[in-house]
Amino acid sequence: MDFAYSPRTLELQAKLLKFMDDHVYPAEAKYEAEIAANTAAGKRWTPLNTIEELKPKARAIGLWNLFLPPTAGGEGSAHNGRDFGLSNSDYAPLAEIMGRVPWSSEVFNCSAPDTGNMETIERYGKPEHKEQWLVPLLNGKIRSAFAMTEPAVASSDATNIASRIERQGDHYVINGRKWWISGAGDPRCQIYIFMGKTDPEAPRHSQQSMILVPANTPGIKVLRPLSVFGYDDAPHGHMEITFDHVRVPASNILLGEGRGFEIAQGRLGPGRIHHLRPLMT
Repeated sequence: MDFAYSPRTLELQAKLLKFMDDHVYPAEAKYEAEIAANTAAGKRWTPLNTIEELKPKARAIGLWNLFLPPTAGGEGSAHNGRDFGLSNSDYAPLAEIMGRVPWSSEVFNCSAPDTGNMETIERYGKPEHKEQWLVPLLNGKIRSAFAMTEPAVASSDATNIASRIERQGDHYVINGRKWWISGAGDPRCQIYIFMGKTDPEAPRHSQQSMILVPANTPGIKVLRPLSVFGYDDAPHGHMEITFDHVRVPASNILLGEGRGFEIAQGRLGPGRIHHLRPLMT
């Protein structure tokens, strides 16, 4: 097999390495100082100017939405005025470079969970979903969260998800408790992709569904950020959230009832390649 990088990957690697050298690495101290200042001012969950100032520079030279595949109109798609995208094998070496600084992927609009959420809406959403949520996500105007993991079940198996999504007329009513919901602490988070059970009596892999839930919908309560080794990953965060009789239009369902496990496989598979980290030796 030929494992050589494509000419397009080599070109983007060179641009990305230079951008990291010129802009990202020199900004690491500024990033830490800004978080410290925000924390001292009681504004730990404020988006960071250090990152926002770099985004226009990255976008201006085509280092934007690199993660999207050709079929979704990825890097250099119609969204960026070009007509090509990147395969996973093209994108992986770029993800490795971005992974050298944990926060740098956001500079290029390639950060979790937005990457997987954008792919999900592009693949499975209706045209109106794409207009309302995908376009501003692709433009880096808003952030998003993926509400799957739950505290009471082994959520690594998506068929275990127990939160309920119940049809009531022209709406679905959502109830459940989620945690480790990345990005939900960001004040720019405007949309959740929520996974829950619509039919407990259906075959095991057809009980789950996914639905779009605007973050300002009544009944959503962000309880707290969760931490790992004492670090809460602010201002991004991994939050514990309750959904208490949250009502959204029936049209917000993705693909239809019982398709949640299918969507999960389509979303989570590519996500494993999106956020590589370099090996430490």
